[in-house]
Amino acid sequence: MTYERYESPVPAPVPAWQARLRLYWKLVRGDRPIGWLLLLWPTWWGLWVAAGGVPSLWLLFVFSAGVWLTRSAGCVINDYADRWLDPHVERTKDRPLASGAVRGREALAVFAVLMLAAFALVLTTNRLTVLMSVVGVVLAASYPYLKRYTYLPQVYLGMAFGWGIPMAFAAVRGEVPAVAWLLYAANILWSTAYDTWYAMVDREDDLKMGAKSTAILFGEMDLVAQGVLYALFLAALALAGQRAGLGVWYYAGLGVAALLIVYQFAIARRRERAACFKAFLHNHWVGLAVFAGLALDYALGGAARAG
Repeated sequence: MTYERYESPVPAPVPAWQARLRLYWKLVRGDRPIGWLLLLWPTWWGLWVAAGGVPSLWLLFVFSAGVWLTRSAGCVINDYADRWLDPHVERTKDRPLASGAVRGREALAVFAVLMLAAFALVLTTNRLTVLMSVVGVVLAASYPYLKRYTYLPQVYLGMAFGWGIPMAFAAVRGEVPAVAWLLYAANILWSTAYDTWYAMVDREDDLKMGAKSTAILFGEMDLVAQGVLYALFLAALALAGQRAGLGVWYYAGLGVAALLIVYQFAIARRRERAACFKAFLHNHWVGLAVFAGLALDYALGGAARAG
């Protein structure tokens, strides 16, 4: 008996344009939605409080799509600014710009397209929101360069990531009341805390390359500083809830968020890289818990519009 030799079919070559799009998708972190979610939740906090409940479907689309576009653009400009650093960091050395698969000019072109698309969405809102979006562009574009000059790039990240909150109030109400700035301050504290977990992953590599971060600034007091940041974050949210007339469901959401934060400290207390990264990722659930409590409070009639 004879047997015919079986040869597996040779896979068809991937078209050049398709391979390029895959690189761009990786460049904008399309395969890693955590960054988008960390921006989405606080933006939705702002939209729901500003509208006293569910906002208009168009504004919900504009801000949700805008979050994805600006976060993607932020990833591109971050990698462009860090092309001197990323090739020397274990976690980032295979990124498209760090590996040389995407050129700097290409990255800047992708950044421009994404920001123009986001700006086109903002143009459908009111004048105040459009003007505030210019500040958002400046924050997003300048953040990546701070790690060369200051130990507080995480604070600036919070300012950039949370700018959707006052913009949401501007779009819904045509003004930015005090409660909006309380929510914005809470987000800065939260972003600083979760991005410090992220910075703790890269601390050894950053020290070798001369990059700066809150993880390096806090040093051996990092867990204490994290505890202070998270406590202030929850306190700011509680004050914002009081200002907005939110009730028991909202504070229940804050309680769940507090328990989730305790869990982060439990898993990252030994400061291992993998554990710190897991703690960072876990903040998605913190943002969701706050939003769920807030949305339930409005849906069940426990909140009165205020601010």
